[in-house]
Amino acid sequence: MPAAIVLLAAGSGSRVGAGMNKVLLPLGGSTVLGRSLATALTVPEVARVVLVVRSGEEPQVAEAVVGLLGEREVLVVAGGQTRHASEWQALRVLAPDIESGAVDVVAIHDSARPLAGADLYHATITAAREYGGAIPTAPLGHLLTRALEPVAGDADGHRLVGVQTPQSFRAPELLAAYSAAAADGAEFTDTAGCLERYGRMAIVAVPSTRGNLKVTFPEDVALAEALG
Repeated sequence: MPAAIVLLAAGSGSRVGAGMNKVLLPLGGSTVLGRSLATALTVPEVARVVLVVRSGEEPQVAEAVVGLLGEREVLVVAGGQTRHASEWQALRVLAPDIESGAVDVVAIHDSARPLAGADLYHATITAAREYGGAIPTAPLGHLLTRALEPVAGDADGHRLVGVQTPQSFRAPELLAAYSAAAADGAEFTDTAGCLERYGRMAIVAVPSTRGNLKVTFPEDVALAEALG
């Protein structure tokens, strides 16, 4: 059954100091966002790609991605004031496909991580279908930490890890959790936090590496260029 991918691109990126949304910065002949979208479009068995952008930046985003689409269609949604609100906007757009069963898993990815590969998407989507939710993790650096159950075959076992994206979840449970949060007026800093509060599913770790970096500071753009 097809999955959906949500690409979050509505942040300001003020710490990069570029005077613009960091996902629109140039990277490898494209942009940070363009690189993320190009990868998302290669992931097998994906029925929908939703791009969440800052209100007012639609023209700049269109310029950055239109040449990448070919025959594919990407849904563009204006994001909210917070990450949680932006995710909720995307899920509301996907709700008809989720409720009809046309989409069984939703992968949510921060577009500021342009080096996430199609294989990582596939691994998290596959694990989400089996367990309920899946999050890429890497050896602890300067990232958020979370103790997670390891996915089968992960020899490292229980550990503190750095949490990355794409994070994938069974779509009906994800939509139900965000609907419940909306009814309560609750917001969360990441997707898994909402599922831990309102969902009833296992969330497992899928091994990743620190090469799946997030563009946060000016030097990260050059590093992504070198690694990519």
